[in-house]
Amino acid sequence: MELMAERLESLKAGVIGSISLGLAFLSTSLINVLWLYKYFYLVGYHTINMVSLQVLLSGVIAGFSGFLFGVTYRYIIRVDTNPHLKTGGILAFGLVRGLTQIEVGWNINNPLLPFLILVAESILWFALAAFALDTAILRKWLKPFS
Repeated sequence: MELMAERLESLKAGVIGSISLGLAFLSTSLINVLWLYKYFYLVGYHTINMVSLQVLLSGVIAGFSGFLFGVTYRYIIRVDTNPHLKTGGILAFGLVRGLTQIEVGWNINNPLLPFLILVAESILWFALAAFALDTAILRKWLKPFS
């Protein structure tokens, strides 16, 4: 029964990570489209339609990434209070997601600035998801892996 309880906690961590990353994606996308392009025209967010298949697919991918992060983050932190484990997990997920976007931009000869912003955005997303997971653990909604 212990194995099933751990799986349920991992599922809860994944759902919390998915929801928090999805909300972070939605909020940063709105900020990018409604505000950022006015001040940084080079970024090119003015060409994005918020109601499109591309944005929907990006949201689904962000949610799935959040699910995987939530499950993995729960195993990373366990009951340890080492801050390097927490920041390492956040940076690992954020940089993997962000650096692949830089690689795509580099390969299609686009300016690098928008993709550097996306790297910072990815790290922010996973930091917000980690904050949500840490809050859930502190409130005893979620048990750390033991």
